[in-house]
Amino acid sequence: MSTARAERLVNLVLALLSTRQYLTAERIRGIVPGYADAASDEAYFRMFERDKTELRELGIPLETGRNSAFDAIDGYRIARRDYELGEIDLAPDEATAVGLAVRLWDSPELTGEAQGALVKLRAAGVEVDDHAPTVVEPRVRAEPAFGPLLAAVQAGQAVRFEYRRSGSAERKIRTLEPWGVVSWKGRWYVVGHDRDRGAPRCFRLSRVTGKVDTFGPTGVVERPEGVNLLRMVSASSGEDPSAPIIASVWVADGRAAGVRRRGRVVGRSDAGGEEGDLVEIELYYPESAADWLTAHGPDVLVLEPEVLAKSVFSRLEAIAHAGGAR
Repeated sequence: MSTARAERLVNLVLALLSTRQYLTAERIRGIVPGYADAASDEAYFRMFERDKTELRELGIPLETGRNSAFDAIDGYRIARRDYELGEIDLAPDEATAVGLAVRLWDSPELTGEAQGALVKLRAAGVEVDDHAPTVVEPRVRAEPAFGPLLAAVQAGQAVRFEYRRSGSAERKIRTLEPWGVVSWKGRWYVVGHDRDRGAPRCFRLSRVTGKVDTFGPTGVVERPEGVNLLRMVSASSGEDPSAPIIASVWVADGRAAGVRRRGRVVGRSDAGGEEGDLVEIELYYPESAADWLTAHGPDVLVLEPEVLAKSVFSRLEAIAHAGGAR
C-alpha cells in the first residue's frame, strides 16, 4: 500500500470516528485530505469505494445510514463503541500461543505484521512470551512473489512475471490482472484475469521465477462481484476439495494426544522397538498436515500414503540439517 493511500485511510477513519452524524461522500471529499487530488468526480467515487472496501476488509465497522428521514443520500460513520478494542484477557497459555504463532511466518512482510500485533498486545497490558521453547518449529512459508503480488492486488495494478508450468522447464511471461492471493493445501496462488489467454487463471507462486513487475495505472484492476477465489483454485487443481485422504500413522504410547483425537486407533505395532498405536486419520489438506505431523517429531511415524510419508521425512531432514549447521 502506498504511503499516500495509507495516510488517506487513516484520515478517513479519524474523520468518521470524530462525528456522531453520518457524513455523505461529498462531505467526506471536502474534509478528508487526499480526496481533493482526484482528477474528476468519477475518479473520486472509485477511490472512495476502494477505501470503503479496504476498511471493511480490515475489520473496521463502517456504518451506512441517514441522519433523518428527510435526507436523500446515505452517509457513513464509525461507531466508537464498535471500533475500540475491548479489554484483552488472555490466559498464560493463550498468550504463549500468540507468541509462538508470530514465529510461524517465514516472510519479512508478514513477520513485521505479526510483530506489530505483539506490540499492540503488550501495550494493552498482556504479557506475551514470544521466546517460548519449541522442539520443532514449523514455518508458514511465503514465496518471494507473495509480497509484490499482494501489493499489486491492493493497488489494483496489472503485473508481469515469468512462470514455469508444472512438469516443464520452459518459462513464459504471463500478464495478469490480479484479483487476490490465496492459500490452498499449503500452497500460495494468485488468481486473476490472464490477458494473454483472455480468461481467468490461477498461478502457483512457487512457479513464479524472477521479479514480479507492475505496470499501468493503479486502481484499474478489481475483482468481479461474486468471484470465489478459493473455489477457482480448488477447481483448477482438478481435485475435489471435499474428499479427504485416509492417512495411516504410528503413534507412540502416551504421546501425540492431538493426533489421537483427530483419528481412530485401528491396531497396535512397534517402531524401532517402541510400542504404539496404529491410527487412521482423515486429512483434507495433506500439505498442511505434513507440517502438523512433522511437529510431533519421533512420536509420530507416517506409514501411508507414501507421498505424505516422504513429505514429512523431507521436513525432518531439513530440520536435522539446519540444526547441524548451527
